[in-house]
Amino acid sequence: MLQVDLNCDMGEDFGVYKASVDSELMKYITSANIACGFHAGDASSIRRTVKLALASGVAVGAHPGLPDLGGFGRREMLITPEEAYEMTVYQLGAIQAFAKSEGGSVTHVKPHGALYNMAAKNRKLADAIAEAVYRVEPALLLFGLAGSELIHAGNAIGLHTINEVFADRTYELDGTLTPRGQSGAVILDPALAAEQTIGLVRDGKVRTRQNGCLILQAETVCIHGDTPGALEHAIALRDAIEAAGIKVKRAG
Repeated sequence: MLQVDLNCDMGEDFGVYKASVDSELMKYITSANIACGFHAGDASSIRRTVKLALASGVAVGAHPGLPDLGGFGRREMLITPEEAYEMTVYQLGAIQAFAKSEGGSVTHVKPHGALYNMAAKNRKLADAIAEAVYRVEPALLLFGLAGSELIHAGNAIGLHTINEVFADRTYELDGTLTPRGQSGAVILDPALAAEQTIGLVRDGKVRTRQNGCLILQAETVCIHGDTPGALEHAIALRDAIEAAGIKVKRAG
């Protein structure tokens, strides 16, 4: 039977800013990528989201991003590989500490936003992130854009990598995600998101924005918790995947 992990970016509240529906989303996913305080999140949100994931039987993951609260980590920054390494170690450590204090552990790491997209194309940044994860805990899973430099870097250093595809984003011909500034970059229709996901998981194929076709390995599917109608997307996606005879199961 085909199987796939469903992951969601979570814990993105901070201070008095509360915008998430994490408690409801947890019912439909198998892996949570928890903001570590750089692009979003704070000590309170990390602890709350870790506890929620553990209580829900959902895998706890670190979601390290660029230090850019104002831009939600979605604006590229000129950083060195050394800085990427240090950012990853620092943020992973925060999630690990909270997970351990609540009687759990971290299972995976998935970079966020611009850092994720930069590492998908820049091998030096990808190597730095993979090395950071490996040095902290070589048993951790590394989530990366399917077929990207981050996946190659993780494989090269000896990590167990997980090829990620996206339910609610469109693709370019080179396999990267359509930049959010482009019209149609985010898929808002739950039915279209579910259709794209089934094609990726069952057939390993997706149509690009330019109407081309990509062949991708789909081991985990991302749902963005901040997408308008995120909960409706998650419900529709989970229902469609199971109706297609695909088992939803934690990665690894």
